Amino acid sequence: MKIRVGFGFDVHRLNEGEQLWLGGILITHTKGTVAHSDGDVLIHAICDALLGAANLRDIGFHFPDTSADFKGIDSKELLKTVIKLIEEKSWQVENIDSTLCLEKPKINPLINDMVATLAPILKVDADAVSIKATTNEQMGFVGREEGVTAYAVVLLKSK
Repeated sequence: MKIRVGFGFDVHRLNEGEQLWLGGILITHTKGTVAHSDGDVLIHAICDALLGAANLRDIGFHFPDTSADFKGIDSKELLKTVIKLIEEKSWQVENIDSTLCLEKPKINPLINDMVATLAPILKVDADAVSIKATTNEQMGFVGREEGVTAYAVVLLKSK
């Protein structure tokens, strides 16, 4: 059996009146992400980690923000496509470890819902999807609530 590790990162600006999608769920908040798609930074970071591990370039290559096809798209659809791409190269997800970084809202109460949403798309048990959340201790653009970031590491194994 062969294994590969991939790393992903994403960032989006936050603005009043936008929707906030994180981990595939809509979160009630006064600010949301500014993006071509739905701006789900967690899914975007996971997609980049998966694509990187399978040596399939990055999310911008497959889903360019210059394409009308992806305007406002649900990022869960992007993730489904990425899973198909890695499966075509005979890879499958073993596990994911990820971190969201934002000041507000508090994410911990929502993590189980995010895991329940993402695990079936990733074709893994919920126990294979780790989502953590932290703040930036009020420092930088994240600390000023101007943006949100996400990091993800994935382990793929050959089929």
